Amino acid sequence: MSYEIDLSGRVAFVTGASSGLGEQFARALSRAGAGVVLAARRVERLKTLRAELEGDGGDAHVVGLDVTDPDSIKAAVAHAETEMGAIDILVNNSGVSTTQRLVDVSPDDYDYVMGTNTRGAFFVAQEVARRMIARSKGEAPGTYTGGRIVNVASMAGLRVLSQIGVYAMSKAAVIHMTKAMALEWGRYGINVNALCPGYIATEINQAHWHTDAGQKLVQMLPRKRVGKPEDLDVVLMMLCSNQSHFVNGAVIAADDGFGV
Repeated sequence: MSYEIDLSGRVAFVTGASSGLGEQFARALSRAGAGVVLAARRVERLKTLRAELEGDGGDAHVVGLDVTDPDSIKAAVAHAETEMGAIDILVNNSGVSTTQRLVDVSPDDYDYVMGTNTRGAFFVAQEVARRMIARSKGEAPGTYTGGRIVNVASMAGLRVLSQIGVYAMSKAAVIHMTKAMALEWGRYGINVNALCPGYIATEINQAHWHTDAGQKLVQMLPRKRVGKPEDLDVVLMMLCSNQSHFVNGAVIAADDGFGV
C-alpha cells in the first residue's frame, strides 16, 4: 500500500527561496502539486528557479521580499495572493547568521541576526495568518480555511553551540514563537509547527566541510556526516499536508541525532 501527499490546489509561500533550504523546500512543494510563491531579495535567482519548476510542470510565481521591512512583507503577500490566490501554506525560512564569540558581538551584528531570524519571521507569519484568519471567519475569499505555517528554526535553538550564540538565541525565540502562534491561531484551523534542521550542506557552507575545522565538526556528529537539503523533504511534506491537522505546536528536530 502506497501513501502519497497531494498538495494540488494549494498555494505555498516560501521565504528565502533563492538558495539553500528554501530552494529545496520550493522544489518539494512543487513536486507535491502546490503552486509556489518564491520570495526573497535576490529576484534573479528566483526567476531561474521558477523556470526550473515550470519546466517540470509546476506553477510558480516570483516576488521580491525583504523580511526586515514590514512594508515589503505586506506588499509581497498581497501581490502573491493577487497572482496565485489565497496562501494556504507558509514556509518561514529566511535566516542569517554570524560567527563570533559573544564578547565580540556588536549592536549591528545582533540586530542583523535578530531582525531577520526572529522579527522578520514573526511579521511574515503575522501577515499571512491575518489573511488565513479572515478566511476562517468568512471575511475574505478562499475555498480552503485554516492553513499550515512551518517556521524553520534550527537544532541550535535547542542546543547552544559555540560562536553562533546570537543565532542560537534567535532560533530559540522562533521555537517559542511557534508555540505561541499555535496556541492563539489553532482555533482558526491554522497549524503552526517548527522544523529544526541539523547540519545541512548547502552552497553557502559547502566549502567549510572540506576544511580542517569542518572535518573536526563532522567527527563530532553521531554518524559522522552532514545532511543534504532533500533530507528534510519528508518532514516538510508531513507538516504541510492536509492530513497533519492534529499536529500543532510541534518542534521537530531533523538533525541525524546530533541533539540527542
